[in-house]
Amino acid sequence: MKNISNVFWISIAIILVAVIFGVAAPNLFEKVTGNIQAMLTTAFGWYYLILVTVIVAFCIFLIFSPVGAIKLGRSDEKPEFSKGTWFSMLFSAGMGIGLVFWGAAEPLSHFMNPPLAEGGTPDAHKEAMRYTFFHWGIHAWAIYGIVALALAYFQFRKGEPGLISATLKPVLGKSMEGTLGTIVDVLAVFATVVGVATTLGFGAAQINGGLSYLWDIPITFTTQVIIVSIVTVLFIISAWSGLGKGIKILSNANIFLALALLLLMFITGPTILILNIFTDSIGGYIQNIVQMSFRIAPLNEEHRTWINDWTIFYWAWWISWSPFVGIFIARVSRGRTIREFVIGVLLLPALVSFLWFAVFGTAAIQVQNAGILDLTRFSTEEVLFAVFSQYPWSTILSLVALTLVGLFFITSADSATFVLGMQTTYGSLTPPNRVKLTWGIAQSTVALILLYSGGLQALQNTLIAAAFPFSFVMVLMMVSLYRSLAKEKSELVQYLKPKLIKDLEPQE
Repeated sequence: MKNISNVFWISIAIILVAVIFGVAAPNLFEKVTGNIQAMLTTAFGWYYLILVTVIVAFCIFLIFSPVGAIKLGRSDEKPEFSKGTWFSMLFSAGMGIGLVFWGAAEPLSHFMNPPLAEGGTPDAHKEAMRYTFFHWGIHAWAIYGIVALALAYFQFRKGEPGLISATLKPVLGKSMEGTLGTIVDVLAVFATVVGVATTLGFGAAQINGGLSYLWDIPITFTTQVIIVSIVTVLFIISAWSGLGKGIKILSNANIFLALALLLLMFITGPTILILNIFTDSIGGYIQNIVQMSFRIAPLNEEHRTWINDWTIFYWAWWISWSPFVGIFIARVSRGRTIREFVIGVLLLPALVSFLWFAVFGTAAIQVQNAGILDLTRFSTEEVLFAVFSQYPWSTILSLVALTLVGLFFITSADSATFVLGMQTTYGSLTPPNRVKLTWGIAQSTVALILLYSGGLQALQNTLIAAAFPFSFVMVLMMVSLYRSLAKEKSELVQYLKPKLIKDLEPQE
């Protein structure tokens, strides 16, 4: 047990208290988390919008800055994974279940209840796709990217342990090796557990929704317990096999299945309309990105409520997931340049997400407009399967989707056990299996408690509350990374300057 840090015991104790609270008083738990969520979104909505926009701007700056040529590792180091596998792993960990869960449901919701336009109109259709792109685009991946970049840079370039606290040393110094550092790492672990548990809750709910729609299996907490229990066993088996086997194989399988589902829906759905909507929405997204980034509707309560429920929720979701996804992406990105890393993390997953929502969102809105089936009467987790029922090969599409959700579920939880193991064993790149087992059970337990204490609403409330304190750590990580990169650039100039002058001197 000597390689297990205090962060492990403190985090487990906090999570145990939350679990006991959720079991003993589920209604009170939902009420408390709801009050915290309402306070944070009302009082700090402006802060979330500004922070995430600054993160995007900083990532873009790094792409064009000379420091983009710096490698995340030794100057002669080669990447550990191929570009295809690298992309598969970061995408599976970073979005996964969320894309399947919201692929049809979010554009449909925005179409019926848009942020500005009249619901159910062509303008609402455009807004629905534009805001969905906004929520799942470069802003989300910039949040992941900045945490991942700081971790990879300090761990592989500077030789620091793979801990969130280690990235803050240029700002806070030696204090990061003591109590203050422990607090920072506990915040990261807690945000990770809640963020991943929330997503696992969404996954369990959607698997249950699919089973209910296809075979009338009831949507109950008992059913969700069985689903989570089965998947927990599977992802723990995968976690036991290690990063290079289980997670790598599952990530590649995820991408294959996701592309298969995307292609099947693209072919059977309104193909030409999908291509037109995709193209138009990309243009609308680029044209309106600044306005959407800062829109908070201070003088319109109805519009502000929409922003709180969607944009602020998503920014909190991505922030709460950023320690987990960031640490995982950092672990698989060794040997890449900063420029290659930022471009890969920001642009490629965003483009795939845009295509995904164009396909499934357009298909859902097309079904709703046809008037054959009212999709709004279905729960969020059932919408995708209801859409499939109106297209050819519906059973095949539904089975592929269920399998994909299950695999994404396993991959996300598997990756999280690895990350949580790292964070609670002094940054070890090979955390002990007993630690990963503990975190695997803890994640699933928290997911079930959140479902038990109020379903999806309790999940969302807890997510926003957990993300808030970690957002301040992210600010410090950006400052720390900038300082260290500026210092390295200055040292490089001082090293090269005498050589350059010598090369320019006339030869006798």
